[in-house]
Amino acid sequence: MVMATSEQLRSDRRGRMTVRPVESVPPTATVRHVDQLEADALEAFLELVSGNRSRDVDETTLEPGEVVVFTEYYRLERP
Repeated sequence: MVMATSEQLRSDRRGRMTVRPVESVPPTATVRHVDQLEADALEAFLELVSGNRSRDVDETTLEPGEVVVFTEYYRLERP
């Protein structure tokens, strides 16, 4: 099976992710409020914030570099 370049890039960018609080948000960052997350993304995000150091997010809409506004600003990153 041959993957289209955009599909391959998307799968390369996902996988396991972590979150960390950030003080500032770059103007080019994608920012979503926690209310805007789909159910699977919300579940994954809340698991990460509650102490799970890293989680597989392949089946969610979460992307590395994205910032989620919750009790503070959290940046999603690959470990």
